[in-house]
Amino acid sequence: MAKAHARKQQVEPGRIDVHHHIFPAQFMANQEKRNPKWGPQAPPVMVEGWTPKLACEALDQAGIATAIVQMKAAPGVWFGDVTAARDLAREWNEFAATMTRDFPGRFGMFAVLPMPDTDSTLREIEYAFDVLHVDGVQIMSHYEFRYPGDRRFWPVLEELNRRKAVVFVHPFYLPPSHDILPGVRPATIEFPFDSTRAIVSLVLSGATSRFPDIQFIFCHGGGTLPMLAGRIVELTRVVKGRWVGEPEDEHELARKVPNGIEHELKRLYFEIANAYYPPTFNALHAFAPQSQILFGTDFPFLSVADHAEGLRKVATAQAVQAIERANALSLFPKFARVCL
Repeated sequence: MAKAHARKQQVEPGRIDVHHHIFPAQFMANQEKRNPKWGPQAPPVMVEGWTPKLACEALDQAGIATAIVQMKAAPGVWFGDVTAARDLAREWNEFAATMTRDFPGRFGMFAVLPMPDTDSTLREIEYAFDVLHVDGVQIMSHYEFRYPGDRRFWPVLEELNRRKAVVFVHPFYLPPSHDILPGVRPATIEFPFDSTRAIVSLVLSGATSRFPDIQFIFCHGGGTLPMLAGRIVELTRVVKGRWVGEPEDEHELARKVPNGIEHELKRLYFEIANAYYPPTFNALHAFAPQSQILFGTDFPFLSVADHAEGLRKVATAQAVQAIERANALSLFPKFARVCL
């Protein structure tokens, strides 16, 4: 049986899931204490009693060789308290790093950063990469509605660019009391729109041009970007009510985005969690180069099996192979030898 399993490992490379949430019990308890506005931080019912061992078993059942893990986006670690954000980020990062060591190859990790505080964030980046040897970092789409292209975040982006970091941007929302549409979960439509806001913030501020060695990943197929990309490109030619044909306006846009907006948008990476519905995937596939599309599941909030089956319905066998594994290896080559 052991020999048969070894042979299976050699021939079945397995998927790489770049959007996989984990639920450390002590961290969640401390997160709740730091910000009781969000209420109890128990794991979702589908992963009650979550442990790293159970997570590994879930990967086996889903045909996933490696999952790059990240913190559940809401409530995050920023509640207006720099010390709390710093402590919670370090606690989560230490837990995830131990998990990756205990299950070598099965898990990678995106380190949590204590943004928006710059000094704490720069220290955590140094620790995360130099001591914990993380695979990338996770940031939120906004911090109290300051989006990642904000110049106040540029020192952080500069350091991430120096390290040629992979940066996963997860959409975010404020506590339930701030729901825009009562009775509608924010994740239903606010998440996709907030991802789009984060993308536009990074590109139009000139951040993606200025920091070209950061590899950004956006979830849920890039939110509404595939449908709005043409509008973004065209209407940014209008500045203060004038068409960008006038020298000062044209110069300003060219200075910030010298290679053009569409060029910057197509350099981004997009994962397919909840984006395998044919119209959604077709829009993404028509807009983004196939090399920039990654396999993600948003586990445990969405079904891995549904994603695998849905992708096969909308993509060719060659595209499936690239999206499920090969494209991710361009970002995370160390997982090339990991098999089921």
